[in-house]
Amino acid sequence: MYRFTLPAAVLAAAASPLWADVPAVATDIAPVHGLVSQVMEGVGTPDLIVPPRSSPHGYAMRPSEARALSGADLVVWVGPSLTPWLADPLQSLASSASHLALMEQPRTRVLAFREGATFEPHSHGDEGHEGHDHAEEGDDHGHDHEEHDHEEHGHEEHDEEHDHGDHDHDHEAHDHEGHDHGDHDDHGHGEKDHDDHGHDDHDHEDHGHEGHDHAHDGDDPHVWLDPRNGQLWLGQIAEALAELDPENAAQYRENAEAAQAELAVLEEDIAETLAPVKERPFIVFHDAYHYFEARFDIEARGAISENDARAPGAARVAELRDLVAESGAKCVFAEPQFNPGLIAAVTEGQETGTGTLDPIGADLELGVSFYPDLLRGMAQSMSDCLSD
Repeated sequence: MYRFTLPAAVLAAAASPLWADVPAVATDIAPVHGLVSQVMEGVGTPDLIVPPRSSPHGYAMRPSEARALSGADLVVWVGPSLTPWLADPLQSLASSASHLALMEQPRTRVLAFREGATFEPHSHGDEGHEGHDHAEEGDDHGHDHEEHDHEEHGHEEHDEEHDHGDHDHDHEAHDHEGHDHGDHDDHGHGEKDHDDHGHDDHDHEDHGHEGHDHAHDGDDPHVWLDPRNGQLWLGQIAEALAELDPENAAQYRENAEAAQAELAVLEEDIAETLAPVKERPFIVFHDAYHYFEARFDIEARGAISENDARAPGAARVAELRDLVAESGAKCVFAEPQFNPGLIAAVTEGQETGTGTLDPIGADLELGVSFYPDLLRGMAQSMSDCLSD
């Protein structure tokens, strides 16, 4: 009788305790997938729910993505402010999983959306929100935006801010107004058979960013564009994984510390890259870069689109054209798959450069280098356009 024998390398890998019972992790967007990938490096790989070229604000999951959510032991997502449609599937498909909403974590820096076509200088909207204190002797980027009183939340502040012990699955101590923490670690057992939910396994590449329909008021959910939020979350992700997988806890924590150190160096590199152009005025397509601007003291003067879905009216375009002329804006930044005609309408007849910024990393390769590559690329795009 013929016997099929697996190669020895495959058998060894299957028997390896490093990969045994590794938690299944689902992530909402590519930047979060990148952070979790860094923490899980050498142990496992997370699943991604929303492809990079699809809108996170409104998305219809394919069956494969619903299966990943249903089979997850841990779901790491920005939170309902970014993906409100995901809240119900989290309860129906992943009710037995642990849920880590990054935007709701203690000491996450949360800013408000800016209002109107033109922005007030240094309008960072920190009022009433938990700031992330990097625990350094002052902020050499020239901001006082982190001098808030911090509730302790049971966490000890220390020099490097590499605190891996601050993950609290209940999050009861963190009180963001209007944020509902009731979905954290709800270990009820929901129905996991979702093949009859009517999801067609089709490509969503044609969604682009056209499905962005979130209102631009209240808290700005683009929190991942502040690298210090990323540093904070790496430790919290490591602790969430360590709780589920004690055998690999040391690896998760070691990976998180290495990634935090990398981000600390990257922050310095980005500050150096942007220093020569930080006073040069520019316009963004929509208000998605508040966190990056505030962290590196480089301020947009306004945004073309009121939100991701609605084209600006004639009055807003006229106001922005005046702003470009009056401010001497050096660059107007587009975003992938948005209508380039809107950029032309604002810059027509004016000596203003154009560039592209992508807050979600649509063209980047997924993996452990994704998150630093996203931030590094954004800084370089700003520098290139504003230096011309």
